[in-house]
Amino acid sequence: MSSRPLDRSAHLARRARLAVLLGGRPALFAAGAPSPRNYAASTFPFRAASHFLYLVGAPIPGAMLLVEGERATLFTAPNTAADALWHGAQPSFDELAAQTGCAIRALDTLPEALKRADVATLPAIDLATCAQQSTLLGRTVRPGALAPMDEPLADAMIALRLANDDSAVRSMRTAVATTTRAHAAGMRATRPGVRESDVRAAMEREIVADGGAPAYGSIVTVHGEVLHNDVHHNVCSAGDLLLADVGAESADGWASDVTRTWPVSGIFSPTQRAIYEVVLAANRAAIDAVAPGVRYRDVHLVAARTIAAGLVELGLLIGDVQSLVDDGVTALFFPHGVGHLLGMDVHDLEDLGDRAGYAEGRTRSAQFGLSYLRLDRDLTLGMAITIEPGFYVVPAIFADPALAQLAAGRVNRDVLARYADVRGIRIEDDVLVTESGAEVLTHAIPKSVADVEAVLGAR
Repeated sequence: MSSRPLDRSAHLARRARLAVLLGGRPALFAAGAPSPRNYAASTFPFRAASHFLYLVGAPIPGAMLLVEGERATLFTAPNTAADALWHGAQPSFDELAAQTGCAIRALDTLPEALKRADVATLPAIDLATCAQQSTLLGRTVRPGALAPMDEPLADAMIALRLANDDSAVRSMRTAVATTTRAHAAGMRATRPGVRESDVRAAMEREIVADGGAPAYGSIVTVHGEVLHNDVHHNVCSAGDLLLADVGAESADGWASDVTRTWPVSGIFSPTQRAIYEVVLAANRAAIDAVAPGVRYRDVHLVAARTIAAGLVELGLLIGDVQSLVDDGVTALFFPHGVGHLLGMDVHDLEDLGDRAGYAEGRTRSAQFGLSYLRLDRDLTLGMAITIEPGFYVVPAIFADPALAQLAAGRVNRDVLARYADVRGIRIEDDVLVTESGAEVLTHAIPKSVADVEAVLGAR
């Protein structure tokens, strides 16, 4: 994932499209600042806010971008001697202007440029930057809360970022290439007796060695039933399945998001294989359903029906497939949505909430499982999404009285007990919506039983 020069033409084009959508109305974007880890001078690695990075390309701590029609001005602090001492040579204002195509001004001149009252903004994620936005704009700006005057800007950025341009797709392909190597390394590192952390380290080594960073906190666990597991201390045993949800971020900030599940021993047991094939069938059926104009909720339901049909065939679920899906019974084993948007954020645009994820007039279902669907839009050309059905046996679900009642007479507990060596399976791919349907960006990462076992067998 070698760093490539800023794609200045792409960022110029994005800012030009934004200006058209805003009708010339000014908008302010904050890059954000490094977050302290445990004291002020010890910070987490800086990653600029995605809206800023989408329009500028350069991760400049503390910078602000002001877009006024076709004019874009980048406000940043001048370099100091201390910067060169601690951080090495920094680009001059002239060099930044050449790299970004923006006019460059000192940050302390920004208040004068913001004297007009109709400047829109998008709230930063962190409180400190929101406080700075509030001071500059003379109104309250809070994380996750859009003021009415900022809503047109949010809608414009959603419209831009939903359809990925060629530069974005190239960057996502770069991230996927690194992720492909990471998953191969994870499979090679897996064997009975190693810790989850050993496998995680092998996978993240490929990402770091390629000049990138994980796009999110890696999930590498033998407890795949914990959907967002963030611990890595367990020992991998011969009868375990290891679930690895690991994706790289490209050097210019674009995400990949991939999950594979494989047997620690190298061979799926008969019960593991049976459930794995059900999840794989759901993954493939959902991908086959992807095309421009298709409602993403319907893609989710394709996956849910496929899982329900497979579990009925195995005798684990009892009843009519459509009714099991409609009544939420399938969600007892597949409790999350089939995926989400993918782009500069691994859950792209989620800082704007359901305004981004749900089309106008659509709202979240109140039903267990379906309520966690992160995306309910009609798919459009250039949209990047994940497809990630799964099967999980979550003790908390069956301990919940209401959900246990839903399972009564429809989940065969005796059959379920035979699958005790299956805690969680997820198979996730990154998919680009194309004119002909779907391109699976992550197609090179093994997922069939034969291919997974072949990689494991070659360790």
